[in-house]
Amino acid sequence: MNGIAKAIDSVIATVAPQTALKRTAARKKMQILNSGYSNYGANTTKKSLIGWNYAGGSAREDINDNLSVLRQRSRDLYMGVPIATGAVKTMRTNVVGRGLMLKPTVDAETLKITAAQAQQLEKEITREWALWAESPDCDMARIDNFYELQQLAFLNWLASGDTLVLLPTKKRINQPYDLRVQLVEADRLSSPNNFDTFDNQIVGGVEVDKDGEVVAYHFSKHHPLSYANERMEWQRVEAYGKKTGRKNVLHLMCRERIDQRRGVPFLAPVIEALKQLGRYTDAELIAAVISGLFTVFIEKESNEDGEPVGSGIAEEDLIDEEDENSLELGPGAILDLAEGEKAHDINPGRPNKNFSGFIEAICRQIGAALEIPYELLLKHFTSSYSASRGALEEAWKMFKMYRAWMANDFCQPVYEEWLAEAVAKGRIKAPGFFTDPLRRKAYCKAQWNGPARGLLNPVQEVGAAVTRVENGFSTRSAETMEMAGGDFYSNCDQLKQEEKKLKEVRKIANAGEQKPGSAAGQQGNGTKPGEPAEQQDDNRTKHGEPEEQQDSNGQQGEKPVRSDTE
Repeated sequence: MNGIAKAIDSVIATVAPQTALKRTAARKKMQILNSGYSNYGANTTKKSLIGWNYAGGSAREDINDNLSVLRQRSRDLYMGVPIATGAVKTMRTNVVGRGLMLKPTVDAETLKITAAQAQQLEKEITREWALWAESPDCDMARIDNFYELQQLAFLNWLASGDTLVLLPTKKRINQPYDLRVQLVEADRLSSPNNFDTFDNQIVGGVEVDKDGEVVAYHFSKHHPLSYANERMEWQRVEAYGKKTGRKNVLHLMCRERIDQRRGVPFLAPVIEALKQLGRYTDAELIAAVISGLFTVFIEKESNEDGEPVGSGIAEEDLIDEEDENSLELGPGAILDLAEGEKAHDINPGRPNKNFSGFIEAICRQIGAALEIPYELLLKHFTSSYSASRGALEEAWKMFKMYRAWMANDFCQPVYEEWLAEAVAKGRIKAPGFFTDPLRRKAYCKAQWNGPARGLLNPVQEVGAAVTRVENGFSTRSAETMEMAGGDFYSNCDQLKQEEKKLKEVRKIANAGEQKPGSAAGQQGNGTKPGEPAEQQDDNRTKHGEPEEQQDSNGQQGEKPVRSDTE
């Protein structure tokens, strides 16, 4: 109860005690009714909560109205704060890495084909896909291949909260496929004239119909923050083709709210913490540098003209010479002081022994918010094996989630568009692809494999993988993908070739050892080719050793011959 209410109750109690009693009873009843969250998180009278400034709105007010500032600040942190840069690149490297690799997994049962036919079809698809995906021709800008485009798209999503992907067609020489991937930065997706409609039909450049379905996207002609001397215009692109239902735009974003139409930068929840941490790090670094500069100040009774002893800092080393109020320090510098001025020795106490502990404490909070364990965020593995393994396991739960999202929202839709073109042009035979949606889905089924997680104890973890396979808890294909990022069947084909070559090498080596004639026989008798027979006989015995003993010991120089089965 605040002071005013208490004063009013005191006056009423003096003038009308009965009324004051009723007021007290009514207040007690209100306290009974005021239960649940109103006594805790929703309380507005507690001193610990009364100063909380809060306000809420829809996804439009809470997210879309703040996106421009969030994007610019997130990019600034990425460019200038090491922890922010490390967090973004850690995500990029572990989720996408060198790129999510395609592994077609045609549904043979649905297509009613044999396993051998399915495997052959998968090989044909893989060859054709490599022709397009591994070439810069797949990029509308003709700079990156498809795997590099994945890195760029994911990195831009982390920094901006959105990545827009257009799928135009354009013919190019020596490229049988016309599909192109065009990435568009999030800032260019905006409402015409930068004004959202009052009826929420167009918000943040995303247009919906009366049912809330996304029907179109509005893109500005150039980046709104650029200095391009062009008139700002907008182009409306329909989300799906009216006749074919083809996806014209892929919108990469992770929604946090219902009715949310634009994504939030990855670093948004920790922007303030990262910025303050960057300022603190800069301050500590500057203090340490100043602490390392030993500068002598000379105090004189009169302000004489002329250079001080030692002549201070060299002219070419001065940074702010034009500012008369600027006093520069330098290593081993001797500076003059004006009359009456005194210099005091100040020890900043740098490097700060508490710096590392404070940074670690803040980084633990930042890592918790971003789902990146502190050890991985700082690349600092000094704990026990179990602790480090637990941290990596938690991180990989998050990495797998984002990898699946990236595959579903970017890689798979692009692959399906490419496969449709390949079938339409007759480069891949897929009966029923355009007539039966179920068969089309069976043809398009695929896995997207990314970089494998590191092994802290390879021997122990490989042994665990073998045990899982032997007990049916996992498969060789799954373990190969998890541990090495490869394909089990491709490994088998490669091993067949390697074993075949190795057998040929062993056969040649064994044939050389067993070769009949003078070379092998003479070497077996301890002689060299072309030696006289008398000398050959002499070589059979050494230092008067009996021939019988020589024979029992076996022939000199003869080696046991290993069979192919060994």
